[in-house]
Amino acid sequence: MASFQNFNFEAQIPSELLISQIMQLHAAISKLESLKPSKQVNTLFTHLVKLCTLPSSIDIEALPHQVQIMRESLIGLCGRAEGLLELEFSTFINNTPNPLNNLTLFPYYGNYVKLANLENKILKDNGVMHAKKVAFIGSGPMPLTSIIMATHHMESTHFDNFDIDEKANEAARKIVASDGVLEKRMKFETRDIMDLRERLGEYDCIFLAALVGMSRVEKVKIMGHIRKYMKEGGVLLVRSAKGARAFLYPVIKEHDMVDFEVLTIFHPTNDVINSVVLLRKPEA
Repeated sequence: MASFQNFNFEAQIPSELLISQIMQLHAAISKLESLKPSKQVNTLFTHLVKLCTLPSSIDIEALPHQVQIMRESLIGLCGRAEGLLELEFSTFINNTPNPLNNLTLFPYYGNYVKLANLENKILKDNGVMHAKKVAFIGSGPMPLTSIIMATHHMESTHFDNFDIDEKANEAARKIVASDGVLEKRMKFETRDIMDLRERLGEYDCIFLAALVGMSRVEKVKIMGHIRKYMKEGGVLLVRSAKGARAFLYPVIKEHDMVDFEVLTIFHPTNDVINSVVLLRKPEA
């Protein structure tokens, strides 16, 4: 595998070099027997994340068809690996004396703190100050955003976390159960978001995780469903990706945000991977 160890991180990596290295990593990841955390798995995904956060001017829309197909496959592999990594750490942390105090053991904890700080600032800048109820869709076995938001930014807000996987919710519930006060205002439900209707109207703010809707078509369908049932004036915070980060996560474009008022689109340039898109359902 080509190395980028000596690459100048200030300069932009040429698109051809970026694509060829990502394709090599995709080939190596595709050959793995398992995506469960291991030295080999961790090394490959660490390389991939570093590569995708290098400065580049790559245009995802202009990629050749075969690269687009590889990108879709890679997003799926990343999603599965992320779920397995979260489940492993959630299980491990749940076996420690005070799980909530040990969340920092998760390797990407710092990124979640930065992302939560950023999302909280974006919400405040757009007038979302005292949300009574928040929904997080796709919370997973390590519901870090909800926990960080609830303990550092929205200290009196009630959080309903929805995930399609009961095993993930079980692990998440255990983490929060170690703090009686937090447990009272943080619930976990095993539901497909497409089956939630009127309840979506209860929330002042809805978070849509990056890996809910693995393709753009699927994500746009989910966003349309949320918009139909969410309250007027309520906000939807969607995680997206830009440039090379789009090899890791699905992207939503401005023309996908039909019938929403677009409040903010923010693209990070540091080690935070996800772009943040804040939308509002207009008042009728």
